[in-house]
Amino acid sequence: MKLKNLFIALLTSLIISSVIIGCSDDKPAPAAKSEKPFDPFDHSKDEKISEAEKDKFEKAFVEQCVKKEMLASPNADKARFTAPCTCIANELSKTLTAKEAEKFVDEGENPVSLTFKVESAGYQCLQEKAPPKDSGFTSVTPQ
Repeated sequence: MKLKNLFIALLTSLIISSVIIGCSDDKPAPAAKSEKPFDPFDHSKDEKISEAEKDKFEKAFVEQCVKKEMLASPNADKARFTAPCTCIANELSKTLTAKEAEKFVDEGENPVSLTFKVESAGYQCLQEKAPPKDSGFTSVTPQ
């Protein structure tokens, strides 16, 4: 008899718990937030930069870029470096943030993110114009 009562109590508690768990209110369940993981290269939420600030940045960048190239190659003329530096500045301004522009133009600093962008833009602008480098490898003929 005790086994029968235990079985009935267990069955009753199982039915009651499944009914309680299965009941829901009329409110829809809150949707789970699908937050993206932190991406340090995502600047979509950064403050947008105005066209005037972009132009100011481009002019300052081209000026600095040409000056650096002229120091590295003193026999070259200014016109030779203006086109590649302008191309790099245009590529940079596509993804430029207001904070980066402010640091570069107003404070004279090069943020790390801007340095990476300069490397990438330089590759995009100069990849087809750079002459192939000689590997220096000479083949040895078997004797």
